[in-house]
Amino acid sequence: MMRKLAPTGIAAAEIGGMTIHSFLGEQRNSGKPRTIKPGDSKLEKQWGLVEYLLVDEMNMVGLTLLGKLNRILSAAKHVDPQIPFGGINVIFFGDYLVSTSQLLSEKEIQQRAARSLILQTDCVIKLSTQMRTEDEQYRELLERLRHGDCTLGDCELLLTRVVGQPLVSSLRESPWNEAPILAFRNEVRTQLNNKAAVHNAAQLGHQLMVCVAQDTCRGKAIEDPILMKKLLELSDSKTKHLPGLLPFVPGMPVILTQNLAIELGLINGINGIFRQLVYEADPVSIDALSNTFPNNTQYVHQPLYALIEIARSKIECNLETLQPKIVPVPLMEQTFRVDVTDMLPKNKKPKSNQK
Repeated sequence: MMRKLAPTGIAAAEIGGMTIHSFLGEQRNSGKPRTIKPGDSKLEKQWGLVEYLLVDEMNMVGLTLLGKLNRILSAAKHVDPQIPFGGINVIFFGDYLVSTSQLLSEKEIQQRAARSLILQTDCVIKLSTQMRTEDEQYRELLERLRHGDCTLGDCELLLTRVVGQPLVSSLRESPWNEAPILAFRNEVRTQLNNKAAVHNAAQLGHQLMVCVAQDTCRGKAIEDPILMKKLLELSDSKTKHLPGLLPFVPGMPVILTQNLAIELGLINGINGIFRQLVYEADPVSIDALSNTFPNNTQYVHQPLYALIEIARSKIECNLETLQPKIVPVPLMEQTFRVDVTDMLPKNKKPKSNQK
């Protein structure tokens, strides 16, 4: 029996497996390790018949994570901890050139143990045929980049992908109107997304719909209009990546930013198409909350969930009353603290400057 693991949801979905964090029963960056008790029947049942373990994207797996995996497998198989991975045959896939420096710099005990596991690898197969990149010139660039041997010509080739160069005359023309855009700042990314939503709404003849964040302070709704507007205008880098105003247009491409159900392919990074927003009808207004959006924008203050078409989902049956591949995505909530000192007039500043 073989089990498949990968460090990210996207990678796990590609191989029909699960993420290493899910297997470990831990949240990313939680700092709370899984407690393993002797005679853990659930753990033993999961791994009792497993003889082979496939770990994909090994270059993204840190030594700490690998050490945890080894510890749990040893416990599941009831073997001497000195036996790597509980005696399970492990197959690693990935670019080891990327992670070489990492192996030499870790000093913690668990990481040293994981490094010793790596050094016990007794069979390596090098895959030399590039299967992902069809552009030969770009493939050669990537190969030189891996080894740190880039040339001036490589730099010039990459510059042809920069907005403003002759090759990229307009982002409204194919194929650039469907190309992912890399932005170094969240503010730039948000502005690009807003402009794209406004443009698509105009092109399709739809009324733009904008979800309004429901900010609260200590569990109570914020009533001061000045403070409310200032909070909505905050960069999402200060609000744990949730924007104050989120525009929607039916047919627009979207991406999930959290794992909803890895086994169903509803994972962080998966692409989808926004189809419909379900919301409470009463608190809908067209009162302008931002100059970014047209005057006829519809502002939704109490959204319930969004209906997203995810073609690569693994849901085998249609959800009740929904079309195939349509998945309801619920709301997200985050708690954050922000200094409101400069947001309110002096006569309205609260004694506490934290929200």
